[in-house]
Amino acid sequence: MSSLPITLEEEEAFNALDKQVAGNHYKDLPIQPVEYIHANAMGYLERNVVKYVSRWRKKNGIADLEKAKHYIELLIELETRRADSGSL
Repeated sequence: MSSLPITLEEEEAFNALDKQVAGNHYKDLPIQPVEYIHANAMGYLERNVVKYVSRWRKKNGIADLEKAKHYIELLIELETRRADSGSL
C-alpha cells in the first residue's frame, strides 16, 4: 500500500456518487435518489418509487410514473395483506 497522498482529482475519481452509468437523469439532481434512499433505509418497493418519480422528466416520461404507481400499488396490497393477517 502506497503512503503517497491522494490528490483531489484522484479522490473525486473514486467518488461513486459523481459517476453515473448511462445518462445523467440522477446525477444532475441536487440530491441523488440513492443518497435519500440510503439515509432513510428504504425497502425495495419504496426505493423504486423514489427512483422512478425522480427521473421521469429526464428519462422515460409517463412510463416511469406508471412504474412508480405500480410499485405503490404493490406496497399498498402487500401492507394491506400484512395488516389483515395481524402481522404488523
